[in-house]
Amino acid sequence: MTEKRDICLLGLILLSSLFTDVSGAEDTHVFISSGESVSLSCNDVLHQCSSTTWIYSNYTTSPAVEVFYRGKNQNNTERSERLSLTSDCSLNIYKTTQHDHGSYTCRQNVKGRQHGNDSHVFLHVLHVSSSSSSSSSSSSPQTEITANTPVSLFCRLFTYDCDHVSSVDGFQLVWMNQTDVDLQTDSRYQIRSDKLCLISLTTTLVNEDDNTELRCVLKHKNDIKTSVTYTVRFTASTTTSIIIRVILVIVEVSVFAAPTVILLQIICAGRAQNRRRTENAHPEDTVMSAVLE
Repeated sequence: MTEKRDICLLGLILLSSLFTDVSGAEDTHVFISSGESVSLSCNDVLHQCSSTTWIYSNYTTSPAVEVFYRGKNQNNTERSERLSLTSDCSLNIYKTTQHDHGSYTCRQNVKGRQHGNDSHVFLHVLHVSSSSSSSSSSSSPQTEITANTPVSLFCRLFTYDCDHVSSVDGFQLVWMNQTDVDLQTDSRYQIRSDKLCLISLTTTLVNEDDNTELRCVLKHKNDIKTSVTYTVRFTASTTTSIIIRVILVIVEVSVFAAPTVILLQIICAGRAQNRRRTENAHPEDTVMSAVLE
């Protein structure tokens, strides 16, 4: 009987380990696009955040860094000025960049001892960069480029472990236009995806594409996790050339229209002059016409 009870207890422990971390920590996954602000929640928060410590790691730098220790900003990273704690001790990141991705751990300490379990938050950042034959690579979502030249957009999910995210069924990156149409169906765009965390778009933008929005979307089945919008902005030289062409059209129209206007003016002036000559030559006819009227 004792052996059966032990086996049942072991089975329950193994089953529960499939849904929680071995240490009992709770994991949260947050997906966000670069440039947005985000707040990462902490569980089991104690009073006034004086017991709260936030630890950051992106798995490429070692060791992990305490960005907040007992509620105080440690100012030990270049992005410290973008980090703050909210009233509920959540970690606020202002205007996230692709470099903010990674693992964030919230820990509570009381009198030198840990209170409760750690809260693990994995931050995944979606980011778009561009390159074209007329400009250098840029990470701005509104890069100025030149019309009628090839341009490539690269949409990447910065994550702590791309292979892990790829193993989750239903995740995919998609390029869409401003009307939410999948650009994979448009022959103007060449879409290439080597793996889940990176998808590229290559096309040649024409003048009519100015201010067009191209959107990279991270989907999980039918749910949109996050997206980044890239707005096409042509350079000033391109805009100037368009204005010059418009002016040239106006000038050409004016060149052809001016002789016609002058000819009409000459004809009208000639008719008016002939009328005055007739009236001066036969004044009695003018008087008689006035009486008859």
